[in-house]
Amino acid sequence: MKQITVSLFVLSLAACTSLPNDPVKNDPEFAPVIPEDPETQVVQTGSLFQDKYANNLYSDIKAHRVGDIITVNLEESTSAKKKAKSGLDKSNSFNLDQVTIPGGVAKIGGNPIELGLGQTSAFSAQGQADQSNSLNGNISVNVVKVLSNGNLVVRGEKWIMLNNGDEFVRLTGIVRAEDVASDNTVSSMRIANARIQYGGTGDFANTQRQGWLTKFFNGPFWPL
Repeated sequence: MKQITVSLFVLSLAACTSLPNDPVKNDPEFAPVIPEDPETQVVQTGSLFQDKYANNLYSDIKAHRVGDIITVNLEESTSAKKKAKSGLDKSNSFNLDQVTIPGGVAKIGGNPIELGLGQTSAFSAQGQADQSNSLNGNISVNVVKVLSNGNLVVRGEKWIMLNNGDEFVRLTGIVRAEDVASDNTVSSMRIANARIQYGGTGDFANTQRQGWLTKFFNGPFWPL
C-alpha cells in the first residue's frame, strides 16, 4: 500500500512539473521599452534641421525609433476543411457439384460428396475535419529594435482584469516601416514571424482545462 501511495505521489509530481506555466503580468520579456532621453545640449549650426531635436520641422510622426508605439489591428481569421472517404468490397464464391462415378453419385456415410464456399468482406471509412478561428481587436506595441534594413521589431501585451480572472493578448513580430499607416497603425496580417497569444488566467480559465490525470488518459501513452 505504501508503494502505491509513493508511486502516485511521484506520478503527480511529474505531471505537475510538466504543466505549462501560466503567463504572469510584468513579464520581463514583454516589459515596455523606454526610449533614451534626448540630449539637452544643442549645437547651433544655423540650420532649421537639428538631428538632436526629438521632433522638428522635417521629422516624420510615423513610428521609426526604439520606444515608439504602433497600434496593431488584429485581423486574424483561419479556416480549414478536410474530408476523406474510402470503401472496399470483396466477394468470393466457390462451389463443387456432386461428384459422380460410374456407379452413380459418390457418397460418404450416405451423403453425396459436394462442397460450397462463400466469402464476403467489406470495409468502409469516412473522416471529416472542419476548423475555423478568428481574432479581432487591437493592441498597442513598442518598437524594441530597428534592424539594419529599416524593419521594426515590435513587442507588447495587454491585460484586462475581469471578475473571475485576467484576459491577456501578447504579440511579437517584425513590421516593415512602409506598412505602418500615417496614424501609426498596422494590420496583423502584415507582421512577419508574428507570435500572437490570447488566453486567460484564473478560475474561469482553469475550468476549461483538463487535469493532468485526464490528459494522461486521453494522451498517446494510454494503451487503450
